[in-house]
Amino acid sequence: MPKTVDFNFHIKPILVQKCYLCHGPDPSSREAGLRLDRFEDAIAKLESGNKAIVPGKPSSSELLKRVHHQDPEIRMPPPSSNLELSQEELAMLRQWIKDGAKYEPHWAFVPPKPQILETWEGTSPSEVIDQLVSKAWEGKITTPSPRATPETLMRRLSFLLTGLPPSEEELKSTMAEKDAFVFEKWVDHYLESKGFGERWARHWMDVVRYSETKGHEFDYEIQGAWKYRDYLIRAFRQDIPYQQLLKEHIAGDMLSQPREDENGYNQSAYGSVFWAMGEGTHSPVDLRKDESDRIDNMIDVVTKSFQGLTVACAKCHDHKFDPIPTKDYYALYGILEGTRFTPVMDGQQAVHWENLNRDQQIRKAIRKQFAEVWQPKAESKGDFQLTSNLEEEPKEVQVIGDFRGQSLDGWRSDGLAFGPLSTLGRPRMEAGKLMALEEGRASSAYFGKGKFGVLRSPDFVTEKDYIGVRAKGKIGTIRIVMDNFQLIRYPIYGGLEQRVNAEEWKDLVFDVSDWKGRKAYIEIFPGIYDRHKYIQKREDEVEVQFAITYDEEWKTPHLPKERRGRTLTEILKRWSEYKVTAPEVQKLNDWLKSGEAIRELPQLDKLIKKMDELEASFPDTMTFFNGVTEGFARESPVFIRGNHLELSEESVERRFLPEISGFTSSFESAGSGRMELAEAMLSPQNPLTARVMVNRIWHHLFGRGIVETVDNFGLQGTLPSHPELLDYLALLFVEEGWSIKKLIRHIVLSETFQRSAEPMQENSNVDASNILLSHFPIRRLEAEAIRDALLMVSGNLDTLSFGPPVAIHLTDFMQGRGRPAQSGQLDGNGRRSIYLEVRRNFLSHMLRTFDLPTPFTTFGRRDVTNVPDQSLLLMNDPFIIQQAEKMAIGLSENTEESLEERVTRIYRRAFARNPSQNEVVAAREFLRSKSKGEGRADLEAWKSYCHTIFNMKEFIYLL
Repeated sequence: MPKTVDFNFHIKPILVQKCYLCHGPDPSSREAGLRLDRFEDAIAKLESGNKAIVPGKPSSSELLKRVHHQDPEIRMPPPSSNLELSQEELAMLRQWIKDGAKYEPHWAFVPPKPQILETWEGTSPSEVIDQLVSKAWEGKITTPSPRATPETLMRRLSFLLTGLPPSEEELKSTMAEKDAFVFEKWVDHYLESKGFGERWARHWMDVVRYSETKGHEFDYEIQGAWKYRDYLIRAFRQDIPYQQLLKEHIAGDMLSQPREDENGYNQSAYGSVFWAMGEGTHSPVDLRKDESDRIDNMIDVVTKSFQGLTVACAKCHDHKFDPIPTKDYYALYGILEGTRFTPVMDGQQAVHWENLNRDQQIRKAIRKQFAEVWQPKAESKGDFQLTSNLEEEPKEVQVIGDFRGQSLDGWRSDGLAFGPLSTLGRPRMEAGKLMALEEGRASSAYFGKGKFGVLRSPDFVTEKDYIGVRAKGKIGTIRIVMDNFQLIRYPIYGGLEQRVNAEEWKDLVFDVSDWKGRKAYIEIFPGIYDRHKYIQKREDEVEVQFAITYDEEWKTPHLPKERRGRTLTEILKRWSEYKVTAPEVQKLNDWLKSGEAIRELPQLDKLIKKMDELEASFPDTMTFFNGVTEGFARESPVFIRGNHLELSEESVERRFLPEISGFTSSFESAGSGRMELAEAMLSPQNPLTARVMVNRIWHHLFGRGIVETVDNFGLQGTLPSHPELLDYLALLFVEEGWSIKKLIRHIVLSETFQRSAEPMQENSNVDASNILLSHFPIRRLEAEAIRDALLMVSGNLDTLSFGPPVAIHLTDFMQGRGRPAQSGQLDGNGRRSIYLEVRRNFLSHMLRTFDLPTPFTTFGRRDVTNVPDQSLLLMNDPFIIQQAEKMAIGLSENTEESLEERVTRIYRRAFARNPSQNEVVAAREFLRSKSKGEGRADLEAWKSYCHTIFNMKEFIYLL
């Protein structure tokens, strides 16, 4: 039993694991009216008149009586729970109550104290790490392990920072330096190497459940997912601040000042592909449930990834352990329900948006100059009586959107295609002459053809049998999106999508009679979806006049009503200010036909030429990736017990975990609220964001986090082994600009990181699991590092960066629907594992054998198994044998090399060290037993030897 009983470290784990299921935060499972997670409830009088806890009086506390009771009908926890308190736990509970039963907030929900940094001011962070680690040794560790050898450190550093073994050149330099080994130089070398981005991007891809396909029956492609992978690699290489990466993941499509690369391309937008990485069901029967499952996965991943919290546990009831009521879950649900999934054009540049604004200014200038020239003649005209149809709108027709006026009628236009307004009143010029003013319509060619964009309606509920859209164009698409479902619509939902390919206006009708009462919106775009892949050609366009919903008969809605007269001067002013109405444009066109108005202005030639140049400068790429964009504000009701068919009467305001994050304000944006979500996560009052990321980095360097449950900092997570160190690093991380590379540098320069993996004998009994880090933890390499090491050691590694994924190699056993038509090469073209295709239904069998996680949720910590399959694969897999042969062929090219020199070269490549004399002797004996002569027979012996090297534990373990 500890000298001092601490609530967070000793008592709360007992209550969480053995009491909270029946006496915790969730009222639905609470028994006997007893709640033990809050002090005021724990000391309150029960129905029996007793109190569970009486501070300072163990003998009067009913809790202690129950946990000690011999009668199984009375004893707690009940025997049926299979839970039991140890004698030490019982003693700690008694002592805690005797000391006053003090409750403290959960350590992870309390912000670290800034004074921690002040305490260590003037001390290098690496030294602080060592001192805080050794502080935990008091009375336990007397002698830590010494520093590892330079060769061992070089291999350790190279694998952990780049995922590759050190090259022969790097080793040669290291061995030459011997005791004068300049470790710091190699730290900087590996931090700046291109392998760093590939190594650390792969870690993050586990967290965000990265995949390039959707899974389910046909395993359809997530279009352009690999561009997100390349975005991550670049971001880690460039050491983009984690704060920025978080914003880009949550709301990269919304940033007012997006991050651009050297070509001016928007990098921030790629971050939002994070939301599109989830699994997808094709043509599900119950769309509402499907949406619920998809959003549940997104909530689970985003909260585990950035906050280390299992918020998805609150879907059906209040979280049983953490202060997360069900309402907080549905507050997040509303944010994602208001987010739209969409194709995003690859490589959109900020300069294109600037050109769009300049183009619009030129259009305004053209209107203004015509209006000024026409003004003198207009003044002589009297009032024009504007008499559009003044009938009442037919009640059986409901207008969803009417674009014959000046605006887009509350619809949202994303991308460059549809522009900010309708085409109403736009001058139609031919050879410098004004031909007419255009009627109003939403047009994807607002800035000319070849621009991408989507026009979406606000959400509405389908109440009538039909939706009608008047449209024309050349290869465009109109879709009714029910419950945010967009994946594979056939066969069940095929009627909710129609293509537009008509030169004249056509009335398109959608039968939605089977979908009454469903949440829906309309989206309109040039191009088509081929299954789930968006395709747009430069000539594709679509134009729409209006969208309506009705029951029996299509009736064209009336133009906006006009009940007064206006002078031509007033109309011209309104036209130049983009306030004109459809009837006013009709009057202007009538006046133009009369021949009184001048139609050619030579001074406009330069403006028109400039406008044409600007429109031609817009992106010429027609490649796309799946991302997200803004929808409209949604506030979700609570699903009673998680049932999507049973909803609460009131909706929940959008917000972010106020009891934990310290961000108590509701989100007020007219869009989804994702930007406010990012701000809440980065709020200085939020204690989790920096801690969670710092812990992930520590985990990847040591194989175990300071908090071992890297994805769960809640009450069911493990306690930090070095809490003060975690808080110090979290504060330092923020102070140094959220720099991942700086933090890694501080950690690897510490003595703690550089210690030998050989434990000191005297420590084995007091810290068998090495929680106190008296030596470096031995760990197996991850699947990708093993495969990449095989390629590098064999001389077959292609270090090319970026680009489309390499097709997965398919074995005969990899069968099923969605199986690719062709298999990739056995060696994946020699590319690093991060560039191999990640198909949910057809994952690499080698990587899976070595514990690559299935990408369905966050895996911040991979399983590390030790099973026969792994040894069998290393012995028998064709890829392993192929690499052994390639290595042998490469070695044989140097005919002047002695056996000992060749064995030494193999050991340096494979183990980053020279062989011992006994290992050289063993190699000679092995080769003698396998060799059958010169040439090919001798090559077979070396191939067998290399294969044996690959099967040694030292090859796949990091010391």
